[in-house]
This record gives sequence, structure tokens and C-alpha cells, in this order.
Amino acid sequence: MHSPQIRIPATYMRGGTSKGVFFRLQDLPEDAQRPGAARDALLMRVIGSPDPYGKQIDGMGGATSSTSKTVIISRSSRPDHDVDYLFGQVSIDKAFVDWSGNCGNLSAAVGPFAISAGLVDASRVPRDGVAIVRIWQANIGKTIIAHVPMTDGAVQETGDFELDGVTFPAAEVPLEFMDPAADEEGAGGSMFPTGNLVDDLEVPGVGTLKATMINAGIPTIFVDAEAIGYKGTELQDAINSDAKALAMFETIRAHGALRMGLIKNLDEIATRQHTPKIAFVAKPVDYVASSGKPVRAGDVDLLVRAMSMGKLHHAMMGTAAVAIGTAAAIAGTLVNQAAGGGERESVRFGHPSGTLRVGAQASLKDGEWVVTKAMMSRSARVLMEGWVRVPQQG
Repeated sequence: MHSPQIRIPATYMRGGTSKGVFFRLQDLPEDAQRPGAARDALLMRVIGSPDPYGKQIDGMGGATSSTSKTVIISRSSRPDHDVDYLFGQVSIDKAFVDWSGNCGNLSAAVGPFAISAGLVDASRVPRDGVAIVRIWQANIGKTIIAHVPMTDGAVQETGDFELDGVTFPAAEVPLEFMDPAADEEGAGGSMFPTGNLVDDLEVPGVGTLKATMINAGIPTIFVDAEAIGYKGTELQDAINSDAKALAMFETIRAHGALRMGLIKNLDEIATRQHTPKIAFVAKPVDYVASSGKPVRAGDVDLLVRAMSMGKLHHAMMGTAAVAIGTAAAIAGTLVNQAAGGGERESVRFGHPSGTLRVGAQASLKDGEWVVTKAMMSRSARVLMEGWVRVPQQG
């Protein structure tokens, strides 16, 4: 007995240095229009997970953390917002979808998709100019403002904006992440959950590391590159081919997550691949990016390398870039120290694919650090649209 395939309207999009399958909530099968096992099973089948081969050959995923992503968009019922945006990070080899955080890169594609899909009120979309799309990021309960270029009544996708980690230029989509510091449930938790800008983090088998643990964009643990035997110039192969290094990073991540209050015991980290992130920072030195392009020490304020779903990211996650910009703006954090210290409202950092500039406005109020918004530019493009097909569930 065979199960027929069903087809679901979908759009395959690049946003920043990630790719994902985008859906309108109303187009999903009825049992997948609400959170739960049916939705997760459907999205896993679309992407091709769980795949013990780690290739996602039988799905739309690309077998990396940057390409194993799904997005659900709907009109927003919230005042002063146009759309609700829900992000699902699909595990490649395990049977689960991680809903604990946002994807900053795919955030750049939400506005363009929402306009093209008819989810933004037409009165808010100019024929030419810039459409301001007010996005409610449902995973973390935060607002993102996307500035989407419009030409002749359509989203402009092509242009001359270059983004390291993306081969071809495209139209620039500036993003503002409003009040990005909070706990992941959006309950307005402290930016620094331990109460400190720098902590001594004890990690069995590794040692006691200085760490900046911050909730901004996405919960992130920053450590110094030198303290764990790196220079901050590493490319993917240097770390992703080293099983011992990957295990070390996961151990640090687990103990950091416990210290941040994101998990109650170390075993829980296995079901939290997406958050928190772990990154290491260093002062600027010359290096060669993965494309062969030289990055000069004088062109950047610091170097950052970040892990995503157990592997070194090929560029930088957008949400981690928000964390970097925010931490850099606060004197005393490890990120700020690597960038030379002092107060700053923007930082340009070097990552494996090149460089990225991110801005943040932070201030101290009643003894707590607050950040009003973080800003960066990405680009987005529709790669394919039509229907995805999946075998009927159940």
C-alpha cells in the first residue's frame, strides 16, 4: 500500500548567507497549521530529515546548518505589525525541529516574501521606493523592521550590494532588530543572565575560561580564541574535521547554557542544537577568507568565529552578528576588549567568508544594560517557487 504525495505551495529563498523553505501558514495542511508533532513531521520530511547519512538527499535541505531551515509566515494579529514570522531549524540527523531561536539571515527574506505573497497590506507597499515591513519574530517575541526595496510594484531582488559569504551581488535589505536583548521566550530577561559582563566558566576537561554570556539576537557564549588554542583566523576545515575540537565546543556550550539558565541539566543540550551559540574572538590580524580574498587587520575591528549546530559556520549567523554588535558596544565584554575597548556604536568583524559590519545602540539604565536596536544589512532572493511534495503523513 502506498501513500500518495501531497503538494504544498512553497518558496525556496536565500536570505543573507542561509537558505530555507518558506510557507504561508494558510497553505499548510490543517494539522500543520498549529504547533505540534504533525507540523514538525511535515517540515522534517520537506527538508529530508532525519537522515543518518547526513546528506538530506531526499529533501530540500543542503545538509548544513545554513540550509536546513524552514519559515512559516502569516498576517499578524498584533497591532503595529504586518506579519508573524516563525523559524524552524531542522536537525539534519535527528528527528526534531528546534524552535528556540531566530534565524537572523533568513530574517532578510521575510519582508520580501511577505510582500510577494500578499501578506502585507497593499497600502503599506509603495510602487517604487522602500517598503517598511514590521515583522513579529514569534520564536523570541521580538520586532524586526525590514526595509525592502520596491521597483515597478515588485520587490527588487537584484542590485550591487555585496555580502561576504554570498557569491553574487543583490539588492540591499537593511534590518533593524528592535530591543533584541531578552530571554528567548521574549519575557524581557536580562541581557547578561549571570549579571556579569565576563564570567569564569568552569568546563570539565577544558579548564576555567573567561566568557561573556549574552542574550541579544540569540543567546551566545563568547570566549577568547587564544584560551582554547585558536587564532581567530580559522576556516571551516580547521575545526570541522577535528572531532576532538567539536566535542570541546559542545562541552563549553553545554556548561555555558547551564550557567545562563537555558537548560536545567547538561543532558538537555542534546535537544537544543540551535541555541545557545558559541563563538570565539580575537584581535585583528591578516588572514585569507575561504574565497581566497585577503582580509587585512586594518579593515576589521576584531575577528569572530561561531559554531552553529555543532560545526563552524561558513560566515556568520545573523542573530550572532546582533550579539556581536551588542557586546561590542558595551565596554568590558570580551568582544569589546578584542575590538580595542571603549564605547562604540558599530563594529566590523572578520569571519571565515570575509567581513561584516553591524551596529548597536546600548546604554546603562538602572544598573542594567539595554540595547534599543541592532542594525545590519543583508540581501535576499527567491531561488524557486511553486510546490514542495511530500508523502502523505499517517
